[in-house]
Amino acid sequence: MHFNRRKLLVFAPSLLMAPRVSFGEPLDAPNVEQIGPLLATSGQPSEQALRTLASRGFKAVVYLAPSSVPNAVPNEAELLRAQAIEFVQIPIPFNAPDESHVQAFFSVMDRLKNVSTLVHCEISMRASVMVFLYRSIRRREDPAVAYEAVARVWSPRGAWRRLADQQLAKNGVRFDLY
Repeated sequence: MHFNRRKLLVFAPSLLMAPRVSFGEPLDAPNVEQIGPLLATSGQPSEQALRTLASRGFKAVVYLAPSSVPNAVPNEAELLRAQAIEFVQIPIPFNAPDESHVQAFFSVMDRLKNVSTLVHCEISMRASVMVFLYRSIRRREDPAVAYEAVARVWSPRGAWRRLADQQLAKNGVRFDLY
């Protein structure tokens, strides 16, 4: 039997591991990826999906887009705080990510490393690359494995390709983005 890995992760994560976050019904957001028992990435969840995050086990949300992106949920922070979910926003301009954004993200993720966390942005381009860098550099995970979640969303180019290449080289991680 052939399984679509992405659907298996989204619809039946318990088949792979005993997750602390549970999607149950599909999360209404683009490019949802459950990275592990405490970490998921996605594009912008709908307002209704944001209202369900506590019941899915999330304790923190890291939002990597500016609030001015077209599909941003204006009251996202309030919706999450009402559920006792920590909300952190690092507004990374899509065309100008830099090392300061990486360091801010790493700092937040280091603090939340034992907390069930959703990292999202508008489409999951920012989120996928930043989580890839965190996994490869900080967690020292195999970059080829960590990159699989990026490749399911997009192939980084331009400023994001340069940022990833620079950060990997600077931290002694040998990997060629494909």
